[in-house]
Amino acid sequence: MTENQDASQRKEVWGLGEAYESYVGRWSPLVASKFLEWLDTPPNSLWLEVGCGTGALTQTILKIADPKAVLGVDPAQGFIVYARGKINDRRATFQLGSAQALPAETSTYDAVVSGLVLNFVPNPNQAVAEMKRAAKKGGLVAVYVWDYASKMQFMRHFWNAAAALDPAAADLDEGSHFPLCNPGPLGDLFQDAGLADVEVRPIDIWTEFKDFDDFWSPFLGNQGPAPRYAMSLSESRRRALQERLRLSLPFALDGSIPLIARAWAVRGIVP
Repeated sequence: MTENQDASQRKEVWGLGEAYESYVGRWSPLVASKFLEWLDTPPNSLWLEVGCGTGALTQTILKIADPKAVLGVDPAQGFIVYARGKINDRRATFQLGSAQALPAETSTYDAVVSGLVLNFVPNPNQAVAEMKRAAKKGGLVAVYVWDYASKMQFMRHFWNAAAALDPAAADLDEGSHFPLCNPGPLGDLFQDAGLADVEVRPIDIWTEFKDFDDFWSPFLGNQGPAPRYAMSLSESRRRALQERLRLSLPFALDGSIPLIARAWAVRGIVP
């Protein structure tokens, strides 16, 4: 896939801010907060966020990391527009750009980070090399991605139910498509990039859905592989998937659905 094709696909699949927020974006601030606590970056740092999306990580950096400035870069115009409209802080700016050719000066940033993006980049090695290039000597490079294959439970329940009804659905499951989203490959990626003091750790959050409708409705938004699959089904097959999920989910006594969502995070220092 070429970079232009990737940007076009990202605009189509992930470029609608409101739909993304209702699907998975609403959990992003919880992961971002734990990620930044782990990084423990000094105040007044210069930050670059690669693949800023709707601005959840940028907003969390502004809230708890006391940065000097944050530049968010994303290839999707829809996300840039959404982030600019959502975040009114003079320390934050947003710019169209590719993770594989960052619009950033070399050796400039104290912290270069990316949240829930790297597995969608056609060449993750090039993206990490670009992140390293943009960071100062002694600067921090850090990334987190969802654990699609295991503890990203609301997606796991969806794909398990879908594959039980339609074996072809297994081919669309992010867990099989994104082998990078595991601790070994993430650590190797940073080691191969020449980063020092590489560490990998899980970040777990609770994703509590107030009822089944709260769980199911985001899958009707046509943003991302699971919602697109759901919306590709006939009404009768979609209803069968809905009922299969209803029977498989772990409901609490009050009707809510408490699930774990795990992300894998990796960090390294520019030597």
